[in-house]
Order: sequence, then structure tokens, then C-alpha cells
Amino acid sequence: MADQQLCEHLLAIKTVKLSDDHVCEECIKTNDEWVHLRTCQTCGVTLCCDDSPNKHMTKHYHATHHPVIASAEEGERWLWCNADQEFADY
Repeated sequence: MADQQLCEHLLAIKTVKLSDDHVCEECIKTNDEWVHLRTCQTCGVTLCCDDSPNKHMTKHYHATHHPVIASAEEGERWLWCNADQEFADY
């Protein structure tokens, strides 16, 4: 991680979970489309971002309170803590 003050949730991430799945598991169930994908750093589920119509990753956060997500987009290396509204490159 970049050398900066980080919240406790981001500091707790020692290994970033990345997904081999390049689909939103929930959008697939309803035959919907997504814009970008995010991977939950607590449970590893990959879901769509807030630019997507269904905002499944934000719904996942509200249901589970799993705080940190990582971009699942190729070439992007960042984390976001929903609980503390904090961003970090890794």
C-alpha cells in the first residue's frame, strides 16, 4: 500500500483478493448488465459498481458491513473503504 495514513480497515488488508470471475454474480442471475466490477476483501464476492444500474456491491456492503472493496478491473490497483469513505492505491 502507498505510504499514507489509512483507516484500520485498509490497514487490515495484507493480501488483496482478486477475482478470476469477470462478471457480476447478481446481474447474471437477472440477465442485467454492469459497468465495472469490484471484489469484496472480506468474502471475495465480485459484484457491480455504483455506476452500474443495480449497484450490487454497495447493496452487499449495506447487507454485510464488509468494509473494503478492490477494483476488479484490469490495470486498476486500488481499494475503497465504505465504512470510512477512504481510498488507497496498492
